[in-house]
Amino acid sequence: MSADLSRMTGGGAPPARTGTTTDGPDATSMRADSGEHAPGGVDRPARHPLTWVPSLYLAMGLPNVMVGTVAAILFKNLGVANEDIALYTSQLYLPWVLKPLWSPLLEPYKTKRWWVIAMQFLMMVSLGAVAFCLPLEGFLRASLAFFWIVGFASATQDIAADGVYMTTMPPREQARYAGLQGMCWNLGAVVASGLCVSMTSWLHQSLGWSWVQCWMAVMLAAAAMMGGFGLWHLRVLPPGAPAAVHGQDLASAMVSLRASWVTLFQKPSIWMMLAVVFFYRFGEGFIEKFGPLFLLDPRSVGGLGLDNAALGHIYGSAGTIAFIAGAFLGGFIAAKMTLRRSFLLLAIALNLPHLTYYYLSHALPTDLWWIGAVVAIEKFGFGMGSVGHMLYMMQQLAPGPFKMTHYAMATGVMALTKWATGSVSGWLFSGVGQHYASFFGWVLVFSIPPILLAWRAPFLVKLEDAEPGEPTRAAGGH
Repeated sequence: MSADLSRMTGGGAPPARTGTTTDGPDATSMRADSGEHAPGGVDRPARHPLTWVPSLYLAMGLPNVMVGTVAAILFKNLGVANEDIALYTSQLYLPWVLKPLWSPLLEPYKTKRWWVIAMQFLMMVSLGAVAFCLPLEGFLRASLAFFWIVGFASATQDIAADGVYMTTMPPREQARYAGLQGMCWNLGAVVASGLCVSMTSWLHQSLGWSWVQCWMAVMLAAAAMMGGFGLWHLRVLPPGAPAAVHGQDLASAMVSLRASWVTLFQKPSIWMMLAVVFFYRFGEGFIEKFGPLFLLDPRSVGGLGLDNAALGHIYGSAGTIAFIAGAFLGGFIAAKMTLRRSFLLLAIALNLPHLTYYYLSHALPTDLWWIGAVVAIEKFGFGMGSVGHMLYMMQQLAPGPFKMTHYAMATGVMALTKWATGSVSGWLFSGVGQHYASFFGWVLVFSIPPILLAWRAPFLVKLEDAEPGEPTRAAGGH
């Protein structure tokens, strides 16, 4: 998705149009660079977004959830305590929190496409290394180290991939593909948390493999998938628009880094916008970390006592269908109503379904179909509401002279939410006496601020249906 590349201004007046911005040149140059370059300087025709948007966001969702969610299930199967799982796996989010620090350093070197593909191959190697760490006596430390490398590579891939997306398509295209983008990101997540987790259960129960052998096979399969994405994107991924500092030295990158931070905090209402981004998924962060553990824990301790197969089917079947439906509906609503008019509705759609886990923790139903249906309601709301979150970052925080970097900073704030909620979720769980019903009661309380902030969210950038690189004009916000 692409917002504009010009500076935001206040007072509703259009900014002066410039030929070049830090994140890319003018619209004409961008259109020329939207396809790959063949030898001899002849441009190949630009590829249709359907050839690369789905695979790009699948490749972003898969490693993100392998690090943030599947790693927790892996450690649960290998006997690590819930509180330790929550603490250790939450630290794996730090690369996404810190990625704004190195985002500008990517600008002078290579293309956005190069960074995407290089990181995909690095993740292939690192996930394979995780697999071979699992039989070792000190598997926890070793696997966490390689998971952290996967996280670093995934965060770097996100920076460049979002840069390709935002500098290749105009704003109207962004809204049109928002549902597909969110669906494919979370489809990658479902492959990880649904298909891969179900596979471990089948290997364990049907073939009698140990949990170590099961997870070795799954991690090697994930590594192969990342290698496959890298090979596919060598063929189809556009390079994205080059930054103004592209081809310059590291000193230019450091100047760019400083300027990117300065210009971010010069934006009107920036602190309120950052608060909206941080709290939008605050309650969801607790569910994301402890939801799978609650479903897996035995009923004797207040969980639902599911096995990996049931968890994988719920996340991979009911959850997938529900999320796809929610993401497409959210994208349709945002495109039809505009983001500004639909933002509060999308925030409510994401946070209100947190009631589902509160219900499950009190009722403790035994029917697997009913459990799946209730979880699907939460996934539907998550899919619908996530569209608003991503569009707000792309269309309100990112526009300006450092679009890719400012979007990376916004997603870093989003990752900070996941890191913060994940880090304290174990302490909260211990503080309520490891009582899931009380834990999810607090999640409902944490789901109120996101709705209030969405109601008061500033909308200062009015996006026109323009080519990438054309200016926007600021609109009054509330």
